[in-house]
Amino acid sequence: MILLTLNTLVMAFASPLSVLGVAPDTAGIEARAPAPLGNGVPLRIMPLGASITFGLQSSDGNGYREVLRDLIVNGGEISDGEDDDEEEEGDDDDSITISDGDGSDNDGKNDKQGLYIKSIRIDLGIGGGGGGNVVNMVGSRQSGTMRDNDVEGWSGYRVEQVHAKAMAAASAPHYKPNVVLINAGTNDATQDFNVSTTGERMEALIRDLWRVSPRAVVVLSTLLVNGDPESELNVININAQYRALVERLQLEGEVKGEGTEGNRSRRPRHRIVLAEMHDDDDAPRLDDIPDGTHPNDEGYRKMAKIWYAALRTASEKGWLRAPERVRGVPDDGNE
Repeated sequence: MILLTLNTLVMAFASPLSVLGVAPDTAGIEARAPAPLGNGVPLRIMPLGASITFGLQSSDGNGYREVLRDLIVNGGEISDGEDDDEEEEGDDDDSITISDGDGSDNDGKNDKQGLYIKSIRIDLGIGGGGGGNVVNMVGSRQSGTMRDNDVEGWSGYRVEQVHAKAMAAASAPHYKPNVVLINAGTNDATQDFNVSTTGERMEALIRDLWRVSPRAVVVLSTLLVNGDPESELNVININAQYRALVERLQLEGEVKGEGTEGNRSRRPRHRIVLAEMHDDDDAPRLDDIPDGTHPNDEGYRKMAKIWYAALRTASEKGWLRAPERVRGVPDDGNE
């Protein structure tokens, strides 16, 4: 059996680019090769929370979910849409710019070149359609125009109410997700409801999720900045509780090895990652939150990227595991 490197395979397809008078930038193609999460395990993702999770105030009802799903399926690649206003009508949004060897672009040729390279990437399993994970968004509700639009989002619900919905027979106990994305607590902040115990109630929710779905990685989001000053003070309080909770659960583990207590190694038992939606430089700002609570499309897009970065962290830690088999629940939510 002959094994060919990526560069060899790309060079084997280089003739049409030569006809166009362009030297293929094989190093650039290899560098941009998408990478799946967790060695490509299927991701059965439950978006869990309240109205932000449901996608309220997004133009299509998808909230962050469609952009996040595209990022995962395409191995982290997605158009930022920042140059849409400069694109001429008829341009292919999926075209890939190819260097001519000296760093300059070839105007008028990029569409054909991009489509050609894109076909190579897909054939080699390194482009959208081959470079990411299959995804099934799960939940007992549907919201948005996206095809795989299942969600567990409940507008107006506080943490303990989201907890009750998550433990319903048709939710987490049935789907057994291997990823749970939690953004909950905003209503606790805006309703000024037992703010000092929000972290405790969140911990109870997370532990129950692990009980019904032991393979799950939990990604806990800090709350978004809020336009109401009093609510924002509560948000800051709750976020401090969430950060401390994630740190404590990550460190909570089993003592391994022999020796004194001081030199024994500890292995984290709980797979939980923080998604910093408040203090991160790229988190939604008030300009992205017109009503003071719910993001617009750009705000949701920023959320999607932070969720994806958190999943990358979980992947790098080796925490993503294949989901349990559940009759009637496919790996790919597009099926």
